Amino acid sequence: MIHSDGTPGSRSLIEIRKLVKTYRVGTEQVHALRGVDLDIQSGEYVAIMGPSGSGKSTLMNLIGCLDTPTSGDYYLAGDNVAGLTNGFLAEVRNRRIGFVFQTFNLLPRATALHNVELPLIYAGIRAAQRHQRAEEALASVGLSDRMHHKPNELSGGQRQRVALARALVTRPSIILADEPTGNLDSKTGAEIMDIFDRIYGEGNTIVLVTHEEDIARHTKRIIRLLDGRIASDEPRS
Repeated sequence: MIHSDGTPGSRSLIEIRKLVKTYRVGTEQVHALRGVDLDIQSGEYVAIMGPSGSGKSTLMNLIGCLDTPTSGDYYLAGDNVAGLTNGFLAEVRNRRIGFVFQTFNLLPRATALHNVELPLIYAGIRAAQRHQRAEEALASVGLSDRMHHKPNELSGGQRQRVALARALVTRPSIILADEPTGNLDSKTGAEIMDIFDRIYGEGNTIVLVTHEEDIARHTKRIIRLLDGRIASDEPRS
């Protein structure tokens, strides 16, 4: 919600207004997003879908503060982060956003516990406290008995659970997941989605980028992009 004076209201966790992103590829200008308006409330469970080239990956990168828009405004928890420098964006990412990627993005030589601790190290949390929080996060995804294993000693589903624990350990405002079941078989993917469902049930905000309809059906709202614009935005019962 935006007040008449242009300042953000207090009800939306994510408030996006007239968001534009263009890239230059050689001599060609690519219009990835063409004036997107979007509100996501705290506690929502949202899927962003669309064909290749629709703009969903660009929108995810902007929501996750991994990139900055060409123009427009993006308010995250009331703060306009659209024009922040890379240093401030990194701080926002570490404090407010938990990421889960298709490829897990784990350090191969570090244990599950150390991988989960990493965001807390960057945040300056003391060793004893971050160790405890990392253990609790791993326990919450059913990996108490695997916390001292390295990624190559874990199955794909277990690695994604580690990534989920890492996303949760900072107690972020939003969990942003990019094709989180894309590298998993259907049974393991269903188990990971059961964890997402439980995390949502505990009051967390989840934005899920996926091209799979069965994965999107876990969410409560599906936003579909086409040619850099929102083509539809429908709640699910």
